[in-house]
Amino acid sequence: MFRFFKLKKWFLWAWGGSATILISLWLQVQIDVKINEWFGTFYDMIQKALAEPNSITIEEYWGGLLSFITLAAVYVGIAVLVSYFTAHFLFRWRTAMVEWYHSVYNYARKIEGASQRVQEDTIKFSRIMEGLGTSLIESLMVIVEFLPILLGLSIGIPIFFFGDWEYGLVVGALIWSVGGTFFLILLGMILRLVGVEYDLQKQEAAYRKILVIAEDDETIRPKRIDELFNDVRKIHFTSYIRYLYFNIGRIAYLQANVLSAYVFLAPAIVAGVVTLGVMQQIIRAFGRVEGSMQYLLKSWPTIIELVSVYKRLREFERQLKSTTDTAKVPE
Repeated sequence: MFRFFKLKKWFLWAWGGSATILISLWLQVQIDVKINEWFGTFYDMIQKALAEPNSITIEEYWGGLLSFITLAAVYVGIAVLVSYFTAHFLFRWRTAMVEWYHSVYNYARKIEGASQRVQEDTIKFSRIMEGLGTSLIESLMVIVEFLPILLGLSIGIPIFFFGDWEYGLVVGALIWSVGGTFFLILLGMILRLVGVEYDLQKQEAAYRKILVIAEDDETIRPKRIDELFNDVRKIHFTSYIRYLYFNIGRIAYLQANVLSAYVFLAPAIVAGVVTLGVMQQIIRAFGRVEGSMQYLLKSWPTIIELVSVYKRLREFERQLKSTTDTAKVPE
């Protein structure tokens, strides 16, 4: 799966492309930091205008909106280009994978579900990596950039449970985010979500294979097809009930998550020690840090699918390697 980064043929795309994506994501995070600063300035201006009529001019108000539009336009432009480039980058990665599979397909075709591994799982792998991989990198960058901002904004502000401790807001976000993530990871392990996804794909592959055979072989009877579809039905129903239990915990936590920043800021808001602009900056910075820390939680269903695809491709490559051990196979 990772020959893409080892072969000279793909060196420029693999390493140059990775660097381009990283730099572009870093630029997006820097613009996000500027937008967070804009929230503080703009909402302080609104608070001033509401407290004292005509204390700001209409030009100042429109100027504030225009500055946001400028930042947002640059952000959107970079995000669109990154998405376009990442799609091409990952298609090259997929190409590097399938080129090797094609070169040894005379061996691979003897392995159960080979066509699904080469066609379906490689495209799933690239599509999931497109969203999941860039989101992971961006989340790490957001934490690095926004943690110092959150620390600076929370100095001297009373935080619920932590009092005047300067690290209270950051520790609160860490406890809430990481605690919830570990809870749902544990729940996913107990419910064997990765295992059931893997079993589901195996049953679907077996069902599809018998349908393909039945197109050309009239001796394949409907009874056999029905038996396979019953297996498909059972594993899907098992998946539904397990995800039902998992989603109870996940959705309840995410709903409670909306109020978390307001809970921690309750003493400061009630005491009136923060302005509207500072409160908006803190809440947004808290949300960005918290959201990045909750990356695994929010992406859990996609991560489960990626792990399942990775597991199937690794098993396929192991089987292929054992089949070709005695033959000279191109690397």
